[in-house]
Amino acid sequence: MNSTKNTTNEIHFGRPLIGEAERAAVMDVLAGPVLAHGPRGKQFEADFAAWTGAPEAISVSNCTAGLHLVWFALGIGPGDEVIVPTVTHTATAHAVELTGARAVFADIDRATGNIDPAAVEAALTPRTRGISVVHFLGLPANMTRINAIAQKHNLFVLEDCALAVGTRFDGVHAGLIGGAGVFSFYPVKHMTTAEGGMIVTRDAALARKLRLAKAFGVDRGVEERTVPGIYDVVSLGFNYRMNEMAAALGIVQLKRMDGFLNTRRANAAALGKALDAIDGLHRLDVGDAKRVHSHYCTSVVLPDDVAGKRAEVALAMKAQAVGTSVYYPGPVPHLTYYREKYGYRRGQFPAGEWFSGGTLALPCAPHLDTNDMARVGAALTTAIKEVRK
Repeated sequence: MNSTKNTTNEIHFGRPLIGEAERAAVMDVLAGPVLAHGPRGKQFEADFAAWTGAPEAISVSNCTAGLHLVWFALGIGPGDEVIVPTVTHTATAHAVELTGARAVFADIDRATGNIDPAAVEAALTPRTRGISVVHFLGLPANMTRINAIAQKHNLFVLEDCALAVGTRFDGVHAGLIGGAGVFSFYPVKHMTTAEGGMIVTRDAALARKLRLAKAFGVDRGVEERTVPGIYDVVSLGFNYRMNEMAAALGIVQLKRMDGFLNTRRANAAALGKALDAIDGLHRLDVGDAKRVHSHYCTSVVLPDDVAGKRAEVALAMKAQAVGTSVYYPGPVPHLTYYREKYGYRRGQFPAGEWFSGGTLALPCAPHLDTNDMARVGAALTTAIKEVRK
């Protein structure tokens, strides 16, 4: 069944939408002998490239692997620095750290949750080699200013598009505005391959490096070998490949993306109306004709008097069978690994601290409909009233 209607009383924050077509596609792979290095991986790359308008698309095992692979292929390493936003998934920073380079944090814009270009400029040093831009929850960052900074200082811009399938800036799909972009197909993202990711770029030379590096640096694929088992290794590389079952899922899911996105937009608009009546609620910018939001979820910052009681609000909503999440529980430099390694302290990233301290993520994904959005808004209203008692 491919219906997007929520048929249970519980409103889950996110759910993969897997129908008979997806199941059949995976079973078709399993019925044959090729589970990796096969035609579906290449087809998914071609389909995703066509859907986004990308000249080059490279499938990978997950988004984190893709981010790491790009920095690795660019030669980023010890002594280098890459600027990343304070509010993001830790994978954005980990991908830099895994090369031996340092992730340097820049604060966010309170209105959008995206990296603040002024903070990027303040974080620049002679060791800066790149900027990692996250399109926060599907709202494109200010790429005009980011690219201007990058061009002035000869920096590579990598777009973390983990939550940005369908996001566009001035008519250009996310991932193609900077030097490269990486997408996530985790189960509850805009589309899923169970686990998986995709890199897009306009740079053919970089794409060749990425294809080599994602598969050990081997110079020819299985299908290209005249004699089975005979190949050469021409560069250092990893095993970051996507398997054929994941690619088969992706091929089918991509065909459903336009419908998924339409439902997300409708749900986000309905939820926005339901939230209008809550005094003191801070809602993030939802974009405009130039900045097309793909609405992974609707994130709000709770009113000042209850922001410090976020857990109570979330539990009160759970008691009403409405799921929530948090994006993200703290600025990345406050997480133990980064705090202990670099000595970050409270007060250094005021916007990120304010946002992370009181944000609550509400569902608007296509497993739900606009009637569910009314329930989400009512549940948040009730939860805030209960916590205020």
